[in-house]
Formats: sequence, C-alpha cells, structure tokens
Amino acid sequence: MAIEEGQKLPEATLHMMQEGRPAAVTTDDLFAGKKVVLFAVPGAFTPTCSQAHLPGYVVNADAIKAKGVDSIVCLSVNDAFVMDAWGQNANAEELLMVGDGNGDFTSALGLEMDGSGFGLGTRSQRYAMIVDDGTVTKLAVEDPGQFEVSAAEAILEAL
Repeated sequence: MAIEEGQKLPEATLHMMQEGRPAAVTTDDLFAGKKVVLFAVPGAFTPTCSQAHLPGYVVNADAIKAKGVDSIVCLSVNDAFVMDAWGQNANAEELLMVGDGNGDFTSALGLEMDGSGFGLGTRSQRYAMIVDDGTVTKLAVEDPGQFEVSAAEAILEAL
C-alpha cells in the first residue's frame, strides 16, 4: 500500500555524492525539521525525466524555495554516481540528487513500478510530494505514462 498524505516518511538510508564519493544520508538528514519538495523519476537520463521533469525543477528552484521550501530532492532508483552525473549534466546545483540504489525507500513508500519490460528492473513511479518535518502534506503520483501532477509547476501551485 502506498504512503498517503498525513503519514510520516519511513526511515531509510539513501546515497548522494559528497566530496567525490557516495555518502549515506538518512531520511532524517533530508527531512527532519525541514520543508522539502521531493520528486521521483523512473530513471536518470531517460527521456521524460531528462527533457521535462528535472528541467522543470531546475528552472523553478528559486520560486519553489521562495515559498518556504528548504530543499528540493530529486530521487531515483539509481546509484549516487549516476544521480550526480545527471545533476551536473542538467545544471541542477540547487537540487539534492539522491540515489535509492536498491529501491528500499521506494519500496517502503509503496511507490515502486516494474520497468523490467524496458530492461530497467524495479524502479520508482513518477511522483512529487511536499514533506513537512518528515510528514507528507501533498502527494501527487502520476498515472502510468503521464507527466502532469508531479511537474514543478503543479507543485509550485500546491505550495
């Protein structure tokens, strides 16, 4: 069952690049005492993710943060190296590029999808959420093949 608005995020350890190497970051590190926009994509460097989803958050980062958001987290079931390279490629310096390499956090959220038909294995569904001190206050999960409700513009409007 997928996480719902009003629920606390599950505890998990994720990874992101720090000082040139992957470093563990916990959900407490990312969300405790903060207002965070988290958006997740099925895969780094994939078409919709690279051409629309990530760029929307890069372009709107300042406007999102102006609404009282402490950080914007981009999450994918990829490793920290891939997420870092993708962020650099997309000029995403204002975002935290976080890898859920084993998909543990994604699975705990109940937001995984089967991408094995495309050779991707288990990945994350496309979604965005607003998280206030570890509690989901807004959750926008896309229907398969869609890209509307999790776009930066939609989340900016929800803020």
